[in-house]
Amino acid sequence: MITIKVLGPGCANCKKLEEVARAAAGLAQVEAEILKVTDMQEIIAGGVLKTPGLMINGKLVSSGRIPAPATVVDWIREAA
Repeated sequence: MITIKVLGPGCANCKKLEEVARAAAGLAQVEAEILKVTDMQEIIAGGVLKTPGLMINGKLVSSGRIPAPATVVDWIREAA
């Protein structure tokens, strides 16, 4: 199982990124635990300078944007 973290304060873009991450995990057919991180200290510690951030298995893969679902699928498959 992989761990996906959506890092952000809970804004509209953060919610959209969470939807993209859930859909991508389904498309990749990978069992994933998806966590929402809203604590600013943890977000900053994760290296996110602009939200939303996306972390897969502890590796920051995106910050400050909503990547295309197909791109997230590729990142999930690489991590799996």
